Amino acid sequence: MNQELKVIADSRDAQRPVIAYHVIFCAYGFWLPNDPRGSNSDFVGSPAIFQFGPATKTDSRRSVARKPHDIQARLAAKRALKYPPVVFDGRQAQVVARAFARIVAKCGHIVYACAILPQHVHLVIARHSYRIEQVVRLLKAGASTELAASNLHPLASFAPPGETPPTPWGADCRKVFLFTDEEIVGRIHYVEMNPVKEGKRKQNWSFVTPFTGTCGTAVSPVFAAKQIAVLRTAANQEARK
Repeated sequence: MNQELKVIADSRDAQRPVIAYHVIFCAYGFWLPNDPRGSNSDFVGSPAIFQFGPATKTDSRRSVARKPHDIQARLAAKRALKYPPVVFDGRQAQVVARAFARIVAKCGHIVYACAILPQHVHLVIARHSYRIEQVVRLLKAGASTELAASNLHPLASFAPPGETPPTPWGADCRKVFLFTDEEIVGRIHYVEMNPVKEGKRKQNWSFVTPFTGTCGTAVSPVFAAKQIAVLRTAANQEARK
């Protein structure tokens, strides 16, 4: 998107209320702030990681996971991490989900879709009185506490006796503003299919609320199918680039 079109799009979005978000946040070490494909970070806090370059912030609404890049440079930066990258197993994912359910119930969040994967989490979540960054911080903190209490914290061995383990999460989150029911439907499908794309089963969590439209009316199957088709076409075009 050229600068002129971006200004027009930003102006259009500024006039529409955000009704939901698609947020992605990563386990520690999965996506670094200076990842050559782009990141959500404005700065690199670790000197060991900064030697591989400054932050590579991007405002792209599309995934950059398949963007061509220097893979060896990315892997070299990961080898400089203070702790090994976190990869959640099935039991740990269940604990994370249990913590999410508690936070959702306590704070009154409405979650339309959730996928907890070994190294990152996808959520489609309705707008709340809290800023979305605060919502993500609460979810991360709750999951970290629950993992430690369950003796399943992936970085527990790196904590000095009597101290809290290092966070198992990356520092930032990627957020996509959703303005319409159409966008919400498309993102729900994207999130629900993420585990399937990795060869896993679709996930069903107790804290997820089925999306029935922001006006309380059911989203028609035809309407949903059209939005999913649009999303698949865009994904295929992105993959061919």
